[in-house]
Amino acid sequence: MNDFVAPTIDWAAVSPVLIVLAAGVLGVLLEAFVPAKARRATQLTLTLAALAGSLVAVGLLWERVQENAVSVVGGSYLLTPFGLGVQAVIGVCALLGVLVVAERTTTGQDAFAPSAAAVPGTAYEDETRRAGLQQTEIYPLLLFSTGGMLLFPATDDLIVMFVALEVLSLPLYVLCATARRRRLLSQEAAFKYFVLGAFASALFVFGIALVYGFAGTVRLQGVVQVLADPAVSPLGSMTALVVVGLLLVLSGLLFKIGAAPLHAWTPDVYQGAPTPITGFMAACTKAAAMGALVRVLFTLANGLSPAVRHDVEVALWAVAILTMLIGTVVGAVQTDVKRLLAYSAIAHAGFLLVGVVGMDEAGSRAVLFYLLAYGLASVGAFAVVTLVRERTVSGDDDTAERGAGGPVPDDGVVLGEATRLAQWTGLGRQAPWLTAAFSLFLLSMAGIPLTAGFVAKFGVFSAAVEAGAWPLALLGVLASAVSVFFYVRVIVLMVLTPPPGGEQGTTSTGAASSGTTDGGEQGGGSGGSGGTATVTGAATRTLVSRTVVTVVGSRGPAAFAIAVCAVGVLLLGILPSGALDLVGQAAQFRP
Repeated sequence: MNDFVAPTIDWAAVSPVLIVLAAGVLGVLLEAFVPAKARRATQLTLTLAALAGSLVAVGLLWERVQENAVSVVGGSYLLTPFGLGVQAVIGVCALLGVLVVAERTTTGQDAFAPSAAAVPGTAYEDETRRAGLQQTEIYPLLLFSTGGMLLFPATDDLIVMFVALEVLSLPLYVLCATARRRRLLSQEAAFKYFVLGAFASALFVFGIALVYGFAGTVRLQGVVQVLADPAVSPLGSMTALVVVGLLLVLSGLLFKIGAAPLHAWTPDVYQGAPTPITGFMAACTKAAAMGALVRVLFTLANGLSPAVRHDVEVALWAVAILTMLIGTVVGAVQTDVKRLLAYSAIAHAGFLLVGVVGMDEAGSRAVLFYLLAYGLASVGAFAVVTLVRERTVSGDDDTAERGAGGPVPDDGVVLGEATRLAQWTGLGRQAPWLTAAFSLFLLSMAGIPLTAGFVAKFGVFSAAVEAGAWPLALLGVLASAVSVFFYVRVIVLMVLTPPPGGEQGTTSTGAASSGTTDGGEQGGGSGGSGGTATVTGAATRTLVSRTVVTVVGSRGPAAFAIAVCAVGVLLLGILPSGALDLVGQAAQFRP
């Protein structure tokens, strides 16, 4: 009879993950027992408190981890300085991202459908909208996803890493399908993300199987020991097995950061998902996946033979070049703001890979700072996009002919985000502060001096040069220069291009015999009345309804997130020394 010996668990070391996951479980219970009227406020308070508590736990562990890495259950949870640094970045970006998710704007509505289970266009969907239902399940889903992200870069076990991958991914598949407007596009994006994510997970698991077949273990440190002494392996010197397995594992991780050729999901998902969720994914998922990628590469680097390490470096070079090329060239011809930011995310994934090719401490330091700088800019940029909306205006045919110069009545129907670049023309005159913040985020992504993006790009390119990969760094500089074009193009549209002479949009006409004609919700947006047509005798006046661009007011959460992101981008660009010292402490591996 075997006696089971319970392992001793250092609960303090696991607290950043445990707090978030426990809050997610509690959030599920709140959905069942808290009254509907108080549910949203309760869930939001719990989510923000859990994320703030996780950040506090990271701060309390900082000094302890600097002295020595903390191993829990034999490395199933291995907290190193770098892993703790990635958790801090994820916590900050998730906290800001949840503030954007909580934004309801002056329209009184958030970005999520009243009932995600309702079939778009059905009577049931209209009933849920009229009943004013709110979907508060998104907050537990965000907590579960964040918990998986926190675990992802903090384990030495490939099986636990796969579990963390699924925990962070499955809630995102659901969240991508919950958009209030453009429901079919949202559901299509979620389905694409789910199908392609399933393939990436399969590659990851198959790679784990090959690594286990070579080393007889799924612990990264165990694989390193076998690589250092191949005679210990049951398969002898069959290093090709571990190379293929490692590349498959890396493929699953590259999918999550949106690197080519596994990038195809990124533009469609970024465009179709609710914009707050897009910002959350862009910042937090990339940080978690990049942290796991660095852990796998840098841990195994010590055990790889020169030939195997060369094969892995060649693969990284190829992926980095292809990713930067696709992100910059295809991004330059985009006409949709969210798709432009999606290809920008692809290009930034390439820049991050430039920093890790050397597999050294300089690269990990540069990557960690880059993740923070890019995360702040991404959350802020997508928060701005949520506030730029389409709005219907209506009037008779005589009013329509007067164009922008005439008094066009507003019928009060605010639709979804105005994401076509042409709609952003002259936005600076309508919302100067919002335009200034968005321009700052774009300049940071472009790597313009005095922004966080410049310091971040300088760091990754310098790390590549120190590692001897100067041709790759040179290509990165050229790609970064090309990417400046489509960032500056948006700024020119907003600031320097005058608005068109009349409102843009589609025009619909119709006649009514009496009273008021009620208009339904367009594009899944908020309900409201359409135009009116009055009849005097035998004469009928023609109703004209058009769509214009408006900037809705924030009720606080999104505005606060934008302000914090803007201040962070500026401070990290002007006074980066404090943050660089912290990432320097975090960029150490002590498995």
